[in-house]
Amino acid sequence: MPTPALLDSLRARIAAIEGVGQRFSSLPFDVPSVDERIPGHGIAGGALHEVTGSPALADDAAATIFIAGILARMEGMVLWCLHWRDLFAPALSLAGLPSDRIIFVEAGSDTNVLIAMEEGLRHAGLAGVVGELGKVSLTASRRLQLAAETSGVPAFLFRRAARDDANTEGSAAMTRWRVLAHPSEPLGIPSLARARWSVTLERARGGTEHHWIVEACDATGRIALPADLVDRPDTAEDARHAA
Repeated sequence: MPTPALLDSLRARIAAIEGVGQRFSSLPFDVPSVDERIPGHGIAGGALHEVTGSPALADDAAATIFIAGILARMEGMVLWCLHWRDLFAPALSLAGLPSDRIIFVEAGSDTNVLIAMEEGLRHAGLAGVVGELGKVSLTASRRLQLAAETSGVPAFLFRRAARDDANTEGSAAMTRWRVLAHPSEPLGIPSLARARWSVTLERARGGTEHHWIVEACDATGRIALPADLVDRPDTAEDARHAA
């Protein structure tokens, strides 16, 4: 049976052959236990990434801020394509992404969102392109991946919870993330601690799947490991996600 070290070596060789993380720089989370699991040790530029929330609870607030935090730490304007005006933009500024850095496109349908995304990805000066979608075909995801590779702009397929249908055709995305709300630290006083998320890297081309409990984005878009979990051994749940 292959050892973990051998599997990691094979993943690294495959990533090198595919050019994962080689052509464009990656944006690290600056959390070593997260970055070491991702191809290129961060969110790769010139690549397609998928993010989704919780279809069972129709909750995508955490996933929204997760994307905003990544883009907040990139330079340039952001193109955010959605069906209609149902995004609470002021919340994005709490993760360091103010409204004056975002160009919103109300496209009205998945088809029009894809068209707007592909057009936006032709402009290399953008920090990133986000598209809120339901089901996405493999062909459509390949077109977005190719457009991202051409311009160097990262693309994010945001699978909104209410529209997150099963994608039976697969996806060309380099990474797929699931971000859910998680109970925050109990303080013992009538106050709220920093929000926490359950973050799962469900798929990574040239990387490894894993699960973390993290503190939500601060005002600069950065996540962190909770202090009480930094030195904690992996739980059975963590091990199950990493297997």
